[in-house]
Amino acid sequence: MSTDPYTPGQMDAPNAEANSHAASPQDARPASFDELHAEAKAALTYSANTLRAIRERFREAHAADVARWQQLYESSADRSEVGRLGEEVGDQQSQLAKMDLAIKNLESTWLFLERGDATLVSDAELPGNVADMQMRIVEAQEAERTRLAQEIHDGPGQALTNAIFQVEYVERIIVRDPREARAELRDLRDILRRELSDVRTFISALRPPVLDQLGLDGAIRDTIEHLRTLTGLPITAELSAPPERLGEAAQTVVLRIVQEALHNVRKHAAASTVTVSTEARDGEWTLEVRDDGQGFDVGAVAARGRRNFGLQFMRERAELIGASFDVRSRPDGGTVVRLMIPVGARGE
Repeated sequence: MSTDPYTPGQMDAPNAEANSHAASPQDARPASFDELHAEAKAALTYSANTLRAIRERFREAHAADVARWQQLYESSADRSEVGRLGEEVGDQQSQLAKMDLAIKNLESTWLFLERGDATLVSDAELPGNVADMQMRIVEAQEAERTRLAQEIHDGPGQALTNAIFQVEYVERIIVRDPREARAELRDLRDILRRELSDVRTFISALRPPVLDQLGLDGAIRDTIEHLRTLTGLPITAELSAPPERLGEAAQTVVLRIVQEALHNVRKHAAASTVTVSTEARDGEWTLEVRDDGQGFDVGAVAARGRRNFGLQFMRERAELIGASFDVRSRPDGGTVVRLMIPVGARGE
């Protein structure tokens, strides 16, 4: 990639160094820390270069499928076949984007070792849970970036790819079948409007400006009103905890968890009533989102090893500010999502 943060020569250096150690007749003695560091960089180098080679082969195969799709397109082949192959080409583009992301993560790790960055290394005087929290923060940040990148590539990215195919199809038929061309354009307009809404959602996910505009309570009420408008679901807000007791980061976490919890209610709960409440008591600032929907068996889901990314997202956000997060639910018994922030744990 042209945006690689280092040159191939830099990447090859650790590999050559590690190989020179491997050929040394002194293999019987314990490896030095410098040698182990070089081996770690060489392992990352090997992984990144191997993935780059696979990506290039994938690109070649993808280019061949694009050429085949263009041939079918130009030969007036069955449109369903053209559409099927177009979807495959779009899926391939998403896979390429994921490979790019994986390579960038390897590059970032390589730079982390190369620069001797110690920001993730805990001080010997610090308790182990602080070091663990440092790693959790980085892992949560990387997980969110990866999730957002994948959603963009699989959502708006895929939709824009399909839109290109659709525009090209309209170009072909607009003279011989204007009525179908107009229908295709109307369909394309609806798709682009929907995807534009998703893009705006992703932008908002990066930073919630509504917090600056309305404050935490106002932002929560705005979120509730938005869902009320979309679904007609009766949602009650009982916000008694003072938002100023929380730092900016903690307020962002509260809003994100409200948004995610209400998204889950809309998508899964089939609820008839929902309550969003906050209270400050006994040294804790508490958020609760309660619904009377169909619920689920929390233990059974965990036992089957299933991952609920919405719950994972909320739990990770809570951990970042030192808060407690709890979900209680049972089949046909509704669900309660609770976030408990110790007063003074401002998350700043």
